[in-house]
Amino acid sequence: MTKQYSMELAGRTLLVEVGRVAAQANGAVLMHYGDTVILSTATASEKPREGIDFFPLSVEYEEKLYSVGKIPGGYLKREGKASENAVLAARVIDRPMRPLFPKDYRNDVTLDNLVLSVDPDCSPELTAMLGSAIATSISDIPFDGPIAATMIGMIDGKLIVNPTSDQKQVSDLALTVASTRDKVIMIEAGAKEVPEDKMIEAIFLAHEVNGTIISFIDTIIAECAKPKHDYISCAVPDELVQQMESIVPPSEMEEAVFTDEKQTREANIRAIKERLEEAFADKEDWLELIDDAVYQYQKRTVRKMILVDHKRPDGREITQIRPLSAEVDCLPRVHGSGLFKRGQTQVMTITTLGALSEAQRLDGIDLHETSKRYIHHYNFPSYSVGETKPSRGPGRREIGHGALAERALLPVLPSEDEFPYTIRTVSEIMESNGSTSQGSICASSLSLMAAGVPIKKAVAGISVGLVTGATDDDYIILTDIQGLEDFFGDMDFKVAGTHDGITAIQMDIKIHGLTREIIEKAIARTKEARTYILDEVMAPVISEPRPEVSKYAPKIIQTQIDPEQIGEVVGQKGKTINGIIEETGVKIDIEETGRVSVCGQDMEMLQKAVRIIRSIVDPIEVGRIYEGKVVRILNFGAFVELAPGKDGMVHISKLAKKRVAKVEDVVQIGDVVKVKVTEIDRMGRVNLSMKDVEE
Repeated sequence: MTKQYSMELAGRTLLVEVGRVAAQANGAVLMHYGDTVILSTATASEKPREGIDFFPLSVEYEEKLYSVGKIPGGYLKREGKASENAVLAARVIDRPMRPLFPKDYRNDVTLDNLVLSVDPDCSPELTAMLGSAIATSISDIPFDGPIAATMIGMIDGKLIVNPTSDQKQVSDLALTVASTRDKVIMIEAGAKEVPEDKMIEAIFLAHEVNGTIISFIDTIIAECAKPKHDYISCAVPDELVQQMESIVPPSEMEEAVFTDEKQTREANIRAIKERLEEAFADKEDWLELIDDAVYQYQKRTVRKMILVDHKRPDGREITQIRPLSAEVDCLPRVHGSGLFKRGQTQVMTITTLGALSEAQRLDGIDLHETSKRYIHHYNFPSYSVGETKPSRGPGRREIGHGALAERALLPVLPSEDEFPYTIRTVSEIMESNGSTSQGSICASSLSLMAAGVPIKKAVAGISVGLVTGATDDDYIILTDIQGLEDFFGDMDFKVAGTHDGITAIQMDIKIHGLTREIIEKAIARTKEARTYILDEVMAPVISEPRPEVSKYAPKIIQTQIDPEQIGEVVGQKGKTINGIIEETGVKIDIEETGRVSVCGQDMEMLQKAVRIIRSIVDPIEVGRIYEGKVVRILNFGAFVELAPGKDGMVHISKLAKKRVAKVEDVVQIGDVVKVKVTEIDRMGRVNLSMKDVEE
């Protein structure tokens, strides 16, 4: 039996159908938001997966091109691997859902969202977030939900709930906030230097809307929810914990983790594990739990040190940033490079400039975004954390971190008119001990300025962490968290921006939400740290973009022609444009608007190509001097090609100031000569003179 529930959300109808499809899933809903339709399902295995010490949650967001009336490109005509947008959508659903499952739950869980129809004004990503929350809440899978999510835009300073597609194109803010009943659990934002107080206002407007959505979801749960199933707890037994702490007392564990050297800490923990394995050699059921038990012991120790003793594992003050350094021009022949180091986190970013035709083409369900002119890639090799494993290409984490840095830098990039290049930055993580994504933002800002990209302002990023106690007012916020504080803490709150405002936020937490006070203090702390990095670390190295691009970067000259003249420049079957390219060695891109970009290394050849293009489209002027090629010789004169398809004739009497007996005495076919236009007769014939050209 199908049950339907609906509410009005930002002027559009949100309709939830339960029981219509996918009845064999643990939980399933067919979500309608406007004309956007998503099937969201939640399924779980009957038994826990053996041999793991983590919760095996998989979140899928499947884009189907039929949802926007498109057939996939390529030979197979089938959707391939998940697009970058699909990966990011899955990550943003995962982040608020994961903390609400039981910590000792080891059953495989998959949240699948199938995009069936897309209304551009009703975000499929938002609809999928709500669908996953509802499907899981009404299933028999243990889950401490529901959650709700809202998007906020901003136009002319006014905040807009769930903006339409057109509004998103002009919005200064793209904010997504997920909430539980009482607290904010996830924040994702891209912004055009939005001030901190305005960002906080937007976050809590979304939180308010989320409260109304959760009340709506509660009515669905009350009528449709299944009883939650029992499960086998994979928590570490209390007896093992007690025995472990008798062998390794808390003071010894505290000494093991109290160091600013990651390698030293890991060596100390390895030694502790070896002692425990020796002590429990006769207890096979405990041996397989030692890794998880030691992890939990470290976690309790670090949290106690921070929350009770106000002591960080590396000895820093609560608000202190690790040692910082920055440099540019690390690599000799790339277009731009920057190296940023914070403690044991080290990132090198390389900038490459190319023609606009090298922009990335996108084949997805977003009908507005069909290409990307700025591309940021992030690589996290195993050696950066002292491990060894083969590289299998970027995973979801690498894609997510690259997208975060891209989002942070987009607001300060010059427009195509100001800087007609495709821009690619690649962040190579050389060493990692926390917050490499924010290090990549700093390194990229340095690299872009070194490459001569006229960014409006420098951008820096920093992450703050959190350790909470038993009550909402018992907490410590940590500036610049290292890896250990990220693993054992409750929050990773990343904020990037300029002196004037925020350009990106990504907040991950492991608890059931944050209060307004914590969010306000965290944002204020990142502002202080960001300002310090910009002023004291980055500005002394490079304070503004270089005035010119690298000598190794391609040079680009642009010119505008009438769109109706594009055919003249291209020529029949591309003959004209290919001739220009062959003659000058440049690359030519022509847009539908008539904007022509000429790209190459040799400025003289670039200018020559532009002159040829202008000669094709500009009308021939009487009195003007042209350079052309002799293409035909007759007894009475020579024909000179002024531009492809445009010839003029030099009469034998106009070839030279002296008397000429034979045309071939002065010119030969193929000669390049300078001529002056003396007349265009009423039939359009162009008369030229060589003798009237001034020396």
